[in-house]
Amino acid sequence: MIVLKATQDKVLAVLQSVAGIVERRHTLPILANVLIKKTGNALQLTTSDLEIQIRTTAELGGDTGDFTTTIGARKLIDILKTMPGDQTVSLETQQSKMILKGGKSRFTLQTLPAEDFPLVQESAAFGPAFSVPQKVLKDLLGQVSFSMAVQDIRYYLNGILFVAEGNTLSLVATDGHRLAWANATLDVEVPIKQEVILPRKTVLELQRLLSDASGDNQPVIEMQFASNQAKFTFGGMEFVTKLVEGKFPDYNRVIPRNHSNSVTLGRAPLLASLQRTAIMTSDKFKGVRLSVEPGTLRVASNNAEQEEAMDELDIDYGGDTIEIGFNVTYLIDVLTNMGQDMVKIDLQDGNSSALITIPEIDSFKYVVMPMRI
Repeated sequence: MIVLKATQDKVLAVLQSVAGIVERRHTLPILANVLIKKTGNALQLTTSDLEIQIRTTAELGGDTGDFTTTIGARKLIDILKTMPGDQTVSLETQQSKMILKGGKSRFTLQTLPAEDFPLVQESAAFGPAFSVPQKVLKDLLGQVSFSMAVQDIRYYLNGILFVAEGNTLSLVATDGHRLAWANATLDVEVPIKQEVILPRKTVLELQRLLSDASGDNQPVIEMQFASNQAKFTFGGMEFVTKLVEGKFPDYNRVIPRNHSNSVTLGRAPLLASLQRTAIMTSDKFKGVRLSVEPGTLRVASNNAEQEEAMDELDIDYGGDTIEIGFNVTYLIDVLTNMGQDMVKIDLQDGNSSALITIPEIDSFKYVVMPMRI
């Protein structure tokens, strides 16, 4: 049976949309495979890593009929990548193997039985579904995802907190040294407050798959949350993921409210200044000193070899003189991920967290802890 017959670019795009979560080496060999299920003309592809399951349905030609198998996902993609985009490729069954043909090339691939593929058991108690444009969610994820922890022992920090309440969706990420918060207004009202923590791998995969398209008929993503699972439906795909269990820190207590000193300056000049002075920090100790005084912001750094960097920016500021140290990476990260021309920094003193926001826009806040230098 010819399971699929279509151009290389079509087949590759469908495969790549589900294969991002597939590990090349896994304790369960079958999880390196994609589950292929043909029903009539529709072809359903499913991948899983036991925590996340992605499924998409496409029409890729071939014979009409019913058939299921599993086949190595990465190997299939690697072979397809070597073929021209407009070349017609086909996948045919042959006993317990699959034959991939393209032009004069022919590959025989091993399969594993479909009944051994461990499908994620979907929760029976998903909350009410609500939709947002894919671009809105992708932008929100981009504004906060860089603040997620990486393999922190406090596992609830290795992800992003989603809070859907009323007509607002808020996303929060923190690694204990900095915190990013962003929110968007929804077109729909969420009937009950829903709060879940999405794991890091899920966040990165969603960022890869979501569309940037804007305009009148921009694509949307539908979300549903249960106590231990989240389900996303978008662009012909169904994405089910386990949630991180645990209590996320009370982010409202972390965000400073009444800092008495505030400076607004160009994002690009500040970013360039920090990137310059970061060169003179040591690899382990990424500290820079910021000195704010009326009219001037100084950025300084040094390292173990007694080398130093000093940079000055003219600013419109008339507040207290403050000297404060930061991990320069945390400042560069936030400025790189903001698209606006201007940035506002609120400071209290040399020992209190700084609050970074966008002037005139209150849908983004970034808190960064000071560092002793």
